[in-house]
Amino acid sequence: MKELVVEGQTQRLDKYIAEKEELSRMMIQKLIEEGNILVNGETTKPSYQVRNGDRIIIQIPEIKQTNLKEQEIPLDIIYEDNDIVVVNKAKGMVVHPAVGNPDGTLVNAIMAHCKGNLSGIGGELRPGIVHRLDKDTSGLLIIAKNDKAHLAMSEQIQNRQVKKTYLALVRGVIAENEATIKMPIGRSTKDRKKMAVVKNGKEAITHFKVLDRFSKYTYIEVKIETGRTHQIRVHMAEIGYPVIGDLVYSNGKNEFGVEGQMLHAKSLDFKHPITEKQMHLEAPLPEYFEKILEDLKAKNSPVGKEEN
Repeated sequence: MKELVVEGQTQRLDKYIAEKEELSRMMIQKLIEEGNILVNGETTKPSYQVRNGDRIIIQIPEIKQTNLKEQEIPLDIIYEDNDIVVVNKAKGMVVHPAVGNPDGTLVNAIMAHCKGNLSGIGGELRPGIVHRLDKDTSGLLIIAKNDKAHLAMSEQIQNRQVKKTYLALVRGVIAENEATIKMPIGRSTKDRKKMAVVKNGKEAITHFKVLDRFSKYTYIEVKIETGRTHQIRVHMAEIGYPVIGDLVYSNGKNEFGVEGQMLHAKSLDFKHPITEKQMHLEAPLPEYFEKILEDLKAKNSPVGKEEN
């Protein structure tokens, strides 16, 4: 337990604590929501304006011992040092255990690989997990080996300093060479298991650029400014170009017989959380994705290709 006594000017509670403690604002907001941060003995909101003399109590719950199994599952490690591991996650692999997926996940594999040396900030079911990829989205994922690295990476993600680039094959021929989609995303009012473009949703910004056009499909590069759940899949479906194989946001039908979206997290640009060195990492397209593109080029002949 930690106690702070406010001295100085008025400012937001979460910002004040972030300046005093080695905690990200995201983590602070979570602690406030869970009632683990009190101001003058009472719960409040992250936006509360602290005043001179306010007493802040911070209680960080102890990390529970996890019962997760370490499993020797092959991993494609793109980069590793004492603070982080960057993995090229395979399509079909779930990131962390949940109902219906108790093991066989990336977390089970990374626990075996790192021999318990992982950040505990994500909780007992998500050790080391800084951000996520959907089960059927392949590509780059950052894992933190210690709390300091985790906090620094979370801060970068929250401040939109981590640049994420994806590759996708979508249904339909997109006319524009490049465009930006800016539509708020939130929980669907029709199906609570799905996300949707909704009026009162959170800001979501997606940029895309056409790489190849085929007779019925378009191959695109996508960059996201925000990291909303299913953002690329929701945005592309909303404008009429759903990601091929997406079983949730399109009818899922495709001539290639793939199950799950053809979406790949190709590259990450970020500052190393400890050394602050600028990092650029890339993951090659999965073989099945490469083969489908080759078949499309052979059978359909691209009707237009952008200059690099």
